[in-house]
Amino acid sequence: MFLVEIAALSAATCWAVGSIVSVMPVERLGTIGFNRVRMLIVFAMLGSYVTIFGGWETIQQDQIAEIMLSGFIGILLGDTALFATMNRLGPRRTAILFSTNAPMSTLLGWIFLDEALPPMALLGTILVIAGVILAIVYGKRRDQLHKWEAIKGPLIIGVGIGLVAALGQSVGSLIAKPVMASGADPFAVSAMRVGITAIGLVILCSAPVQAFKLKTKLDGQIIAHIVISGFLGMFVGMTLILYALSKGDVGIVATLSATTPVIMLPLMWFRTKERPAIGAWIGAMIVVIGTGLIFMG
Repeated sequence: MFLVEIAALSAATCWAVGSIVSVMPVERLGTIGFNRVRMLIVFAMLGSYVTIFGGWETIQQDQIAEIMLSGFIGILLGDTALFATMNRLGPRRTAILFSTNAPMSTLLGWIFLDEALPPMALLGTILVIAGVILAIVYGKRRDQLHKWEAIKGPLIIGVGIGLVAALGQSVGSLIAKPVMASGADPFAVSAMRVGITAIGLVILCSAPVQAFKLKTKLDGQIIAHIVISGFLGMFVGMTLILYALSKGDVGIVATLSATTPVIMLPLMWFRTKERPAIGAWIGAMIVVIGTGLIFMG
């Protein structure tokens, strides 16, 4: 009983823990360097899994270009922007900004795929936006001093990069949707999306630009954090969501899996020893309610 709900909540927890685990290596390696190492490790995980258990044969040759474009926009651009946001705004604000991919996906589906936009979904979109604004503007108390609550650089730039990350996720998913609908194996598609991202990042990091280089050498601690981050965020979390979607109602699964910003709050409280502000709690909960209305509308 409740296996679907447990799987969806577990996926949200994996994403929350994975984000927090990622903070240290992102700071020490830099956004581009961290994402390159992470994508290479995740591709090794996914590629090995698909090779052992099968799935490559489910992808048609004419789908490869779509999958690569989806990976380029959704992961190469989207994930890089996501971790750049985390470096500027910390994990809490990043998670809340990234949750805007739900209303973005709904609006893009309405515009480009002729999908319905019920009044309930429109109300949910408004609630998500309101929750994000509340959590960012009123999500920090004056006595909170931990560096994860610090803002590096102008807030508006960090918010803009976070929205680009959410948009990349939405557009990447939109492009991959017809491929998934055709019956392609999700693990094989994910492996290809991650693979093209890894190749792109390796090429990018070979350019003579200091910002693309690793800021420090890899050591055991950094590698361990990256492996845990990739394993939880892109392997276990994705597997749990696929299981939940295969067995349960899409609206319920999407709503429960969108609780990542809420789950992150007690984890950050435990990690930083600083209680999150009431605005952070209320904003995150409004985002979850809004996401529920979007998918149930």
